[in-house]
Amino acid sequence: MDLVTLQRLNAARRARKAALVATDPSTGTQRLIEEESLDPADPLAAEFEARFRTGKSGMIEPADGPRLFLTVIVPPPRLVVIGAVHISQALAPMATACGFDVGIIDPRTAFATDERFAGIALYPEWPQDVIPARIGLDAYTAVAALTHDPKIDDFPLAEALRRGCFYVGALGSRKTHARRVERLAEAGLTPDQIARIAAPIGLDIGAQSPAEIAVSVIAEVIAALRKDRRRAKPGVAP
Repeated sequence: MDLVTLQRLNAARRARKAALVATDPSTGTQRLIEEESLDPADPLAAEFEARFRTGKSGMIEPADGPRLFLTVIVPPPRLVVIGAVHISQALAPMATACGFDVGIIDPRTAFATDERFAGIALYPEWPQDVIPARIGLDAYTAVAALTHDPKIDDFPLAEALRRGCFYVGALGSRKTHARRVERLAEAGLTPDQIARIAAPIGLDIGAQSPAEIAVSVIAEVIAALRKDRRRAKPGVAP
């Protein structure tokens, strides 16, 4: 890999942006493709998109063109949970086991304790003091708001939508969500942005207990990551 390509690849990695290098093994020719600037007209665009979703490197044999080895670099997926609640206690280890970097934000210090969330990155502060200063939201980040408290949930939800997080979910009834929609609209979010919120949060599996709700949430997050993540980008309609 030449120095310029390596520098661009490392810059993408530092910025938590996906990129891949397509190498022709017969000639050594290389091409770097960054996900955010992928040309839909590229004959291999569909293959590149699939690789960005899975993060898997490997050889491909295009119908028109030489064999290529794709070296794929994607950021580790991240789940930011708003609320150190019972659902979060079940959700955090599940998400960690699935390969997510997990962070939990909750200014209520009685809930946000190391005893309740051992080994999990914990921020017992207001979300606006953590986002984006210490946790930057991006297309490889999911946000799950679980507190039921608009003073805590609304800011990270709005930021997640503005910054194109691949998944944005919020706990609450339809009536609660209707009021949330009004507040977010008043804050300047567009109808298309607000429509991306998964509310009520989680797949409809009839979950009742906190652990069952956590299962429904992590399943929905994984589905969004592997199937629909490109639709979460800013400016891309759901």
